[in-house]
Amino acid sequence: REAAGPVWSAIHAHPFVRGIGDGSLPEAKFRHYVRQDYLFLIEFARAYALAVYKSPQLADMREAASGLSAILDVEMNLHVKLCANWGLAPGDLEQAPPAPETLAYTRYVLDAGMRGDLLALKVALAPCVIGYAEIATRLAARPQADAATNAYRVWIAEYAGAPYQEVAAKARAHLDHLADRYVTPAR
Repeated sequence: REAAGPVWSAIHAHPFVRGIGDGSLPEAKFRHYVRQDYLFLIEFARAYALAVYKSPQLADMREAASGLSAILDVEMNLHVKLCANWGLAPGDLEQAPPAPETLAYTRYVLDAGMRGDLLALKVALAPCVIGYAEIATRLAARPQADAATNAYRVWIAEYAGAPYQEVAAKARAHLDHLADRYVTPAR
């Protein structure tokens, strides 16, 4: 993460991210993002199921199962609630065609998981799980983030809120634990 400093800073400065933070992002762009993120979460859930399979220890299986539950039972519901405001049902979200970027990242994550061990899979998952927590925390600190005029305040509050921050903290701690176990000088 630290080695990616300039890239990571550019993500936070991107007009899309800034637009969520201050509410200036055109709604059509946010709608597209939420639909694609819903499709992404379906594949992300599959990756967490793969993490259960790849887990060499029961504690790792429990951590992966907890992540899978957080995706299926909590995070996807946020997307359903947001889209319900636009008259879209879960079936509408599932029928949306995946964008090339969505396909590329989800295929990358699943391929990393299939070819590698649990650490490789968790490294591929980390930018999303941990990244969303950091992005939302930074956005929540901005003055316009919680303004009644910011249509994206619910999204910011969800990812900056304690439940998601806890999910990200656990993912970070588990990643560190896996690194201690798997990383060798050769690797």
